Amino acid sequence: MITHLPAMTTLTLPTISTSLHRRRHNLRPLIFTSQLSTTSSNKPPVIIIGAGLSGLAAATKLTSVNTPFILLESSDAVGGRVRTDVVDGFLLDRGFQIFITAYPEAQKLLDYNALNLQTFYSGAKVYYNNTFHTVADPLRHFSDSLSTLVNPIGTIFDKLLVAVTRIKVLVKSDEEIFRSEEVSTNDLLMKIGFSESMIDRFFRPFFGGIFFDRELETTSRLFEFVFKCLAVGTNTLPANGISAIPQQLAGKLPAGSVLLNCKVRSVNVGGDSVANVELENGDVLRGENGVILAVEEPEAVRLLGRKMDGDLKEPRKTVCLYFSAEMDEIPFKDPVLYINGSGEGIVNNMFFATNVAPSYGPAGKGLVSVSLIGLFEDVSDEDLIAEVVKELSDWFGGSMVGSWRHLRTYRIGFAQPNQCPPTDLMKDPRLGPGLYMCGDYLTSATFDGALVSGRRAVEALLKDEALTQV
Repeated sequence: MITHLPAMTTLTLPTISTSLHRRRHNLRPLIFTSQLSTTSSNKPPVIIIGAGLSGLAAATKLTSVNTPFILLESSDAVGGRVRTDVVDGFLLDRGFQIFITAYPEAQKLLDYNALNLQTFYSGAKVYYNNTFHTVADPLRHFSDSLSTLVNPIGTIFDKLLVAVTRIKVLVKSDEEIFRSEEVSTNDLLMKIGFSESMIDRFFRPFFGGIFFDRELETTSRLFEFVFKCLAVGTNTLPANGISAIPQQLAGKLPAGSVLLNCKVRSVNVGGDSVANVELENGDVLRGENGVILAVEEPEAVRLLGRKMDGDLKEPRKTVCLYFSAEMDEIPFKDPVLYINGSGEGIVNNMFFATNVAPSYGPAGKGLVSVSLIGLFEDVSDEDLIAEVVKELSDWFGGSMVGSWRHLRTYRIGFAQPNQCPPTDLMKDPRLGPGLYMCGDYLTSATFDGALVSGRRAVEALLKDEALTQV
């Protein structure tokens, strides 16, 4: 399904025939005739740049309508930000990532059974005042939720407001949510009537960990969408790591349609309104049937050599640290997310990944995942590890945490697009004639938003193509 290319190569694959070869004939651009789909059409392929979730969703949509395409990916694997590394037998997702089963677009595209999804506890344990307090979903863990009513993570009235907010988002369609009036998530929570203690001790670390935004400046539209998905779905991890999601999408594409290690230098629209894609090796692909930019917004700006509409906001950043442990060095065995409600320290949330999915570690070994908000650029890896160990020693005990072995630290400069107001979560994917874009910055900064944006880009391309043929 996927073709690996050397980093600097010409595209001379059995599945792609070239009517002109630049290096042989000293001519450009190259015109490709694709044999990558089941269609008998001789149309030039749509060129998709980027094999993250949005690019894979675009390719999936094109496959469903028998439209030829080539999908160019600069790295050595599909997935974009949704990647998993194998280190000493452990599965390390690149950053804190959780898959919510209620994502509507994902339900249409993915085979959940094949992903073998492993489920989190529906709730969280909040570290506050030197101990842990359970916040539980009353519909799934009724008995646990009774103790929640009297714990210091918000008032009884706060807990009632959670139920009321849940009902309000459930009666809204996703389109209504995305077009609703917006404020910051923090302002929305205050407007609803949540107490400062509930916001600081629960919402700030819990949703701050999802948005990588502890200040909760993220749009209320995204909060309501995620809150709705959490209300009807469950938090999960694929048994084989978060990268199993893009790998499943790529596995359903036509053979040879995904070209890895294929870096794009620039995208330019010529005088004939056809987009030309220049590769780093100097080859040029002529996008006669359309080009879809499925890359992060800063990369799209670089490729086009111009700004998009609106300001380019500073992206959300995170650091994720992994530790290995013996099973008797894991203090709790429940598959729960631990969040920092103390208002102190640098750890925002953490969990024992092997409690959720035992397949994330070798037999008899535990995997610890710790998430920080921000990049901590002025702090060395060694100092960051030491601070995290010191802080978690207060949570679980120094003798236990001190025995954990550091595996890897991920500093992720672009964890999510910044979606603080004002936002447009239903942006038009058209950039110009024959040129389209997709990515979670055009919709919601979620797995689902990326998948939706890929489909919408193709729908716009097909609609424009139909209009030109009338």
